[in-house]
Amino acid sequence: MEKRILGKTNLEVSTIGFGGIPIQRVDNEMAVKLIEESYNRGINFIDTARGYNDSESLIGQALERIGRDKFILATKSMKRDYKGILEELSISLKNLRTDYIDLFQFHNIRSFEELDFILSENGAFKALKEAKEKGVIKEIGITSHSPEILDKAIDIGGFSTIQCPYNPVERQAEEVFKKAKEMNIGVIVMKPLAGGAITNGELSLRFIVDNPNISVVIPGMDTLEQVSSNALVGINKRKLTVEEEEILREESKSLGSQFCRRCGYCLPCPQGIDIPVQFLMEGYYTRYDLKDWAKSRYDAMEKRAVHCVECGLCETKCPYNLPIRKMLKNVVEKLG
Repeated sequence: MEKRILGKTNLEVSTIGFGGIPIQRVDNEMAVKLIEESYNRGINFIDTARGYNDSESLIGQALERIGRDKFILATKSMKRDYKGILEELSISLKNLRTDYIDLFQFHNIRSFEELDFILSENGAFKALKEAKEKGVIKEIGITSHSPEILDKAIDIGGFSTIQCPYNPVERQAEEVFKKAKEMNIGVIVMKPLAGGAITNGELSLRFIVDNPNISVVIPGMDTLEQVSSNALVGINKRKLTVEEEEILREESKSLGSQFCRRCGYCLPCPQGIDIPVQFLMEGYYTRYDLKDWAKSRYDAMEKRAVHCVECGLCETKCPYNLPIRKMLKNVVEKLG
């Protein structure tokens, strides 16, 4: 398995990592088998999150049996305040059955205001910095679907890694990845199959790892076959042929009229709907088959797709000319 240095952390990570969202679909024994097979195939980086139901717990049980020291472990939290993120960190340590976490990340920072708050006196960054000084966490990272927010985070400093969606359809973060590499910040790629929209996983992963600015890509895996086939991309590194590039281009074009890149240009919605998140939850519901998880998060939102009044303002701002009103109706059909 090809290894790359994760920026200033100096951790040597496999180019293919283990994404922890889908593992919540399997039982304890299969979770152990998945993590064990990952290790056997050369995968040494695991990414999970507090919000992924029992993902942390399943991974923790597997690591206890296989060996904590065999993996570089990353998790993340949606908490933004000092007290809240320390509570989350404590739960993560317990769930993962470890006394330290290699990389603890701020999960899905969605606005510059959120970024400013976590860096404030009562914000979560101060808490993680103290935890790092105690050795409870080794590095601090940040994830976002917005390249602009990650760009600002790089300029502010203090973050060892960034994490953002990237695949043949969603390429908006390429310049930020290049800047991160120049600043010695690790780059973690999530959503390598565009939330399941891209059908040719091997080609998409090969496209991603061919980018020298990428440190590690974390496809979600819940079968041994997925672990084996995904790992082969990092083991047998091959550049895409002209024909394979054309296959990806055609698939990207086919997704163009109905695929949200989560750029956020459609916001703010006059009704207060977070439009990109509606499509994100619909993707988890239909393509990831995480129906209960997606539905619970959708139902918890104060403003949802069902509250759309079809004013159409969002469509005038979308750079991809998506039929957002029609797509929101589809979310309502799926999620209510």
